Amino acid sequence: MKSLVIPWHEPQFAKIKERILDINRRIEESKEIESLLRGMSGRYIPSGPSGLITRGRDDILPTGRNFYSLDPHRVPTRPAWEVGKKLADALIEKHLKDEGRYPENVAIFWMCNDIMWADGEGMAQIMYLLGVKPLWLSNGRVKGFEIIPLDALNRPRIDVTVRVSGITRDNFPNVIELVDEAVQAVAALDEPSEMNFVRKHTLERMAQDGGNFRDATLRIFCSKPGTYQAGTQLAVYASAWKDEKDLAEVFLYWNGYAYGKGIWGREKHREFGSILKSVDVTYNKVVSDEYDLFGCCCYFGTHGGMTAAARHLSGKDVKTYYGDTREGEHVEVRDLADEIRRVVRTRLLNPRWIEGMKRHGYKGAGDISKRIGRVYGWEATTQEVDDWIFDEIARTFLVNEENKKFFEEHNPWALEEIGRRLIEAWERGLWKPAEDVKEVLKEIYLEIEGWLEDRMGEVSGEFQGGSVDVVTKEEVEFWKKKMQEVLGAQ
Repeated sequence: MKSLVIPWHEPQFAKIKERILDINRRIEESKEIESLLRGMSGRYIPSGPSGLITRGRDDILPTGRNFYSLDPHRVPTRPAWEVGKKLADALIEKHLKDEGRYPENVAIFWMCNDIMWADGEGMAQIMYLLGVKPLWLSNGRVKGFEIIPLDALNRPRIDVTVRVSGITRDNFPNVIELVDEAVQAVAALDEPSEMNFVRKHTLERMAQDGGNFRDATLRIFCSKPGTYQAGTQLAVYASAWKDEKDLAEVFLYWNGYAYGKGIWGREKHREFGSILKSVDVTYNKVVSDEYDLFGCCCYFGTHGGMTAAARHLSGKDVKTYYGDTREGEHVEVRDLADEIRRVVRTRLLNPRWIEGMKRHGYKGAGDISKRIGRVYGWEATTQEVDDWIFDEIARTFLVNEENKKFFEEHNPWALEEIGRRLIEAWERGLWKPAEDVKEVLKEIYLEIEGWLEDRMGEVSGEFQGGSVDVVTKEEVEFWKKKMQEVLGAQ
């Protein structure tokens, strides 16, 4: 077999070689430890851009610089606009295939990584769903938007309900205002309701709620100014819920603050609940394999919480989708359940990933436990996690003797949390365990409790142990009163 000989002397290959050597040189010039020590000493650290090298951003090299984000007035970029259009088309096409009709309202979790890592692909998707296009200056800055005519759009304008992340809210107010202005402009167009769902829902809300045009066009919501999280994950982790209604109310309570041009954190719970009733799809997306939907509780807390709220308030089987722009040339939109399966197979239940986590001892065990807690969070809020996933989690981490021994030696508290969440999922009816798992799960959990008792020794006072005590607002008078004050008749 002949070996491949690359003719580096030829111009096209010489350029590639030069680029490879340049990237390698800049990687070797990275001085992360040195910069950390300089910073801790109060000394100057050279600045540099941030981003994902996996998305072609080799300008972030060398690392170890005092990184800055980006010019927020340059998003979405022109390339991001093209990706965003593909995302919007893929989402619409999927809903047409699933339901046989256009989605009227897409509820989107708009995270800061869309702007910081993906140059505003998600923002572009929102704008294209609305049927507007960014207007760029010659230097790449966005100066506004223009309406795409219906005959050029060749479909209805899709309404959007955006739960923006707290970091996006606090760092990129200009993009929030631009999207808000686009919503108002589209709602004001003199077009048939069946071709402009933004206008349709705006007029419906004005008629039903007796509201004004401005309130009826509020589409961007977040938690109260100065606060973060969606609230739902706190209720899930504390077992402070009994059914979907409880989670829906918590989500609405925490996130009913409107943002936009001239409105910043105004309390608008009634308007938020009203627009959620028209949601057909909830949506988020992945932009890199470095992060996934089990990487933080905010994913299920916000996307999952929004799904629970939309389903409860509308009484519909609201679809939940996940976009994928890890490769900009191959954009996909899939069911949330498929995205959960993909990440579970490639990471959580991947033996190589598990062995990598085990090398980190106590911390690795804790991180595995956190991820499994988020699997439970997705099931609690959306019921989109297959039973086999919970079965395999139990077999892999509790039944498998080698892995169980690892947790016993390094972090038995993490395995106790895994076992308790599995039992809670079972007892709540969120998971129907396979017979082989059902037979040993509680027995293994009692064994884990024995480990903890041996380590803790004599203790006094109350501690949770294996019991799952469900407490909702109905049992806490102050909490109940506060929720009623804010949510009213929702």
